[in-house]
Amino acid sequence: MSLYAAFRSIGAYVPEKILTNADLEQMVDTSDEWITKRTGIKERRLAADDESTSDMAAKASQIAMDRAGLTHEDIDLVVCATVTPDYFNMPSTATVISDKLNIRNVQAFDISAACSGFVYALSVARAFVESGMKKNVLIIGAEKFSSIVDWTDRGTCILFGDGAGAAVISATEDKSEAIIDIHASADGAYTDMLITPAPGSVHPMNQANLDAGLQYVQMKGNETFKLAVKTLTKDVKEILEKNNIDAADIPHFIPHQANYRIIKAVGDALGMREDQTVLTIHKYGNTSAASIPMAINDLYEAGGLKHGELMLLDTFGGGLTWASAVLPFAGKNA
Repeated sequence: MSLYAAFRSIGAYVPEKILTNADLEQMVDTSDEWITKRTGIKERRLAADDESTSDMAAKASQIAMDRAGLTHEDIDLVVCATVTPDYFNMPSTATVISDKLNIRNVQAFDISAACSGFVYALSVARAFVESGMKKNVLIIGAEKFSSIVDWTDRGTCILFGDGAGAAVISATEDKSEAIIDIHASADGAYTDMLITPAPGSVHPMNQANLDAGLQYVQMKGNETFKLAVKTLTKDVKEILEKNNIDAADIPHFIPHQANYRIIKAVGDALGMREDQTVLTIHKYGNTSAASIPMAINDLYEAGGLKHGELMLLDTFGGGLTWASAVLPFAGKNA
């Protein structure tokens, strides 16, 4: 009998501290009107100084496990998507999360695909489950982006926020619950469009590189915007056509929350209605790998996501990476 991968539950954690556009007006040369018009962002959340990426991830993960009706003993793989890990290179944040959740003697690792990370993790989980290697995979998108933002750079500091989202992907024999399709790709020719240059083997940790601010995220905003719209539109059209699904029949279009103008441009190109599109950009900003699961969780907790309803996910991030997925929600109703 065939095994399929089902999206069994969702959970999220949002930090308490709110940073509004008005707050940013006191920090850099910007305005609420300028930020709102160009990004759709009104506020974003910031983790506390003593709150790490793994702290937020563990809280989101516990909610996801509880909603799936599972304990730490049921999880047999932990995958964390993040570009703001607890530690520079080791241990992986996934192992730290596992420890905080009392998940023992289980495979755990991080993936780095920037804003596409959660859908990349979803593809990894699906492969492990459908191969029969794992039964219940915990996937996480978590970011403390405030830790790599230059708060004097008005081009980037207005965009990003902190948070975490998690989901449980479980084996099922019911094909109606199965993830339908996932596309994930990358093009390394555009690495300089969205990059954190240091520390790494190219720019090692030293005082000169720190003084140059290479430890902060850098972005070519206009070029990234144009490429994101073009790439996402093409990728989503392809996944829908491949699976003979009409965009009008998707109840929930859940895009990466990077910029409202990107979301609207892609939605318009696909013919998506406003009531189909899930928006959280105005209150969370861009939370990178946490963006999509946080948006799914908002929809779920509002009672808007029901068992069996289709979700269309799409995302684009540094690498450059991009991904899309079509899948039913296989969890219990809120």
